[in-house]
Amino acid sequence: MATNRVEIFDTTLRDGEQVPGCKLNTKNKLIIAERLDQLGVDVIEAGFPISSPGDFNSVVEVAKLVKNARVCGLSRAVEKDIKIAAEALQHAKKARIHTGIGTSDSHIKYKFNATRELVLERAVRAVSYAKTFVEDVEFYAEDAGRTDNAFLAQVCEAVVAAGATVLNIPDTTGYCLPEEYGAKIKYLKENVKGIHKATLSCHCHNDLGLATANAIAGVANGARQIECTINGIGERAGNTSLEEVVMIMKQHPTLNLSTGINTPMLYETSQMVSELMGMVVQPNKAIVGANAFAHSSGIHQDGVIKNRETYEIIDPADVGVTASAIVLTARSGRAALAYRAKNIGYELNKLELDKVYEEFLRFADQNKEVQDEDLPNIIKASNL
Repeated sequence: MATNRVEIFDTTLRDGEQVPGCKLNTKNKLIIAERLDQLGVDVIEAGFPISSPGDFNSVVEVAKLVKNARVCGLSRAVEKDIKIAAEALQHAKKARIHTGIGTSDSHIKYKFNATRELVLERAVRAVSYAKTFVEDVEFYAEDAGRTDNAFLAQVCEAVVAAGATVLNIPDTTGYCLPEEYGAKIKYLKENVKGIHKATLSCHCHNDLGLATANAIAGVANGARQIECTINGIGERAGNTSLEEVVMIMKQHPTLNLSTGINTPMLYETSQMVSELMGMVVQPNKAIVGANAFAHSSGIHQDGVIKNRETYEIIDPADVGVTASAIVLTARSGRAALAYRAKNIGYELNKLELDKVYEEFLRFADQNKEVQDEDLPNIIKASNL
């Protein structure tokens, strides 16, 4: 059976940059955009052109630079926004305008002081206008996660008829449970006339820690684009993490889904984005965290030393990590101590290892972690 391709829409430069304190200048945006293009993302959302002259210029320069990915600019369902986005994207080899409007009753009542009918009209008008500038138009139904499915399907059907090529179904507040979000995507696949003309896209937020699970539920039910960011950065608790959804699809063949991402570049890309944005990656972050392939428990260390797959479901090399780390602490066992000692030239037999291990534990109880440079002194103190 042929594997279904899921497009990766990276919004690190737009939604990711909205994190307080993470403003990127044009130079840094270009560095990240070039890396994303090399990484193999299908779409790069370069910014929100009307938001500031600086962001407009960044989108212009990213559009000029990117060789392979589509370059996307965000806009509201406002003609001036759309026109400015089109101007910013004019040098792109492949351009996409991303326009939309809130569709939940909450947004309609409190944000727009409007009616469903008026929102529907604005959505169609925005897509039709964007279509006069570019062929590829993505429509976002903001707060789709809390939008009534029947009305959401009505909006989607109308904007597809107006020429939308991608339908972004955002769980804007990160509220949905995976089964709810997956069911929403399934409902749209089955109830929107003309849905075959457009790609359904998942844009999930992480307010309840469910962004990755929701995105996977979405593609499992027929969506074929995931909107995500490097390291999962983004508004509030963040967006879907690119590295997580990519590796889930790679590690689970039963999903029958694939991407075009060059996964050995993931770790280095994560580090680059972290450094340029000044956002530290939490050590226990899946896939790219410092502890993702580190083992300090003696039981785990023994298993990994004997066979890496005992406790690792991903080969570190698949994401660009040199090797698993055997970290020596007071929780480590003899196998880990012998392994690390051997790496620096000490072959210890069983009796020697027992004596060194006693001294090792005394040292480890007083120190957070035992380094390679500590081992010669520990071995010497054991009176071998």
